[in-house]
Amino acid sequence: MANHPQWLSPAISAELQQQVLESKTLDVANGCFVYDLEQLQAHLASLQQQDVIKLWFAVKANPLSRVIQTLDSAGFNFDVASSGELAQVLQQGIAPERILNTGPAKSKQQIHAFIKQGVRVFVAESLNQLQWLNEASQAENVTPQVLLRVQLQWPEGEKNPLGGNALTPFGLSVAEWQGIKVTDFPSVDICGLHIFQWGNMLSNQKMYQLWQQMVPPLCQLANDIGMTLKILDLGGGLGIDYLQQGVGLSWQQIITDLAKIKQQAGVDELWLELGRFAVAHCGYYLSPVVDKKMNYQQAQLVLAGGINHLLRPAITDQPFPVALLRTSQSESKQYDVHGPLCTSMDKLGQFSLPEDVSVDDVLVFGLCGAYGFTESMPFFLCHEIASEWVWHSGKLTEIRTAESANWYLR
Repeated sequence: MANHPQWLSPAISAELQQQVLESKTLDVANGCFVYDLEQLQAHLASLQQQDVIKLWFAVKANPLSRVIQTLDSAGFNFDVASSGELAQVLQQGIAPERILNTGPAKSKQQIHAFIKQGVRVFVAESLNQLQWLNEASQAENVTPQVLLRVQLQWPEGEKNPLGGNALTPFGLSVAEWQGIKVTDFPSVDICGLHIFQWGNMLSNQKMYQLWQQMVPPLCQLANDIGMTLKILDLGGGLGIDYLQQGVGLSWQQIITDLAKIKQQAGVDELWLELGRFAVAHCGYYLSPVVDKKMNYQQAQLVLAGGINHLLRPAITDQPFPVALLRTSQSESKQYDVHGPLCTSMDKLGQFSLPEDVSVDDVLVFGLCGAYGFTESMPFFLCHEIASEWVWHSGKLTEIRTAESANWYLR
């Protein structure tokens, strides 16, 4: 490449070029993901150089085994929201005591199963869940920690700057939770509150303002229901600059701000559940160009893989950044980049790419370590499932092979 974008290091660019364009070790014919575990290790170590917050990894962001193992070695705990995520984390040798169960759809049966498997930290999102947790804990003679998830709404005319006023199934209002007393649930330790209703925040100032607004009503709720508020879980939502506009969060400022929030709330522990902020930068998606054309004076590229592997651009209007894998000295030109699906939704964005990009060239997308393949729609049109690879210690290793549609079609 003539110029390396900020999200693509020269070292990984050279390695991908060698593996794809020269040795052909990495087969990208139908699209594939590559995760740089060395970059991930360094990033996670920098996040842990603080003593203000306890860090959890939101497994939904990337449940690949080697990614989980890397986070484990960095001292992260794990936030799981389904039985499948729990099974994947346990299979990596993670102790169940280091697992937090979140998610709005926890059934009575799932709660019993999680407790039987040793999970001891839960976020209750409804009165039913709280009652089921109490019953299951009593039956198993255990006392798990339980955090109540609160959904706040701001007064009319004071719109939450992060869009958190939309009603969601996550948690309950303060008024609903005020109808309980912690003494009504003796088999669980109701010791904290969970609040999270925003996403991909890129402003330290706005995030701090939001955290400040949340503390008074949460502390009041704890007092009203007889809770000693020991833990405040602020969820995640820390943003990534997908649009490459030169904006983003300062981790050191986050730690400074959260130290103030911790003191203001008077809690023993402050938790964050990081997803994209932990793993986005380590991931890449590669796909070849299968067609190039002009359409009503607009240049278009069609790739082998699109939202069947990378759905996020279609639902957020925030494309992953992209570059041509090979070196080019051509002038840049605006291209609409589409995937192979028979729907207008399958558009990965409009990008400035070298004018000489052509059929069989390979594009590499960055910041794909989070919300990539497992957030995609791989079954529509029965295209091949993308493979996943990791780069570590100078070696590329295939963790999950590409699969044809035969493995799920009946």
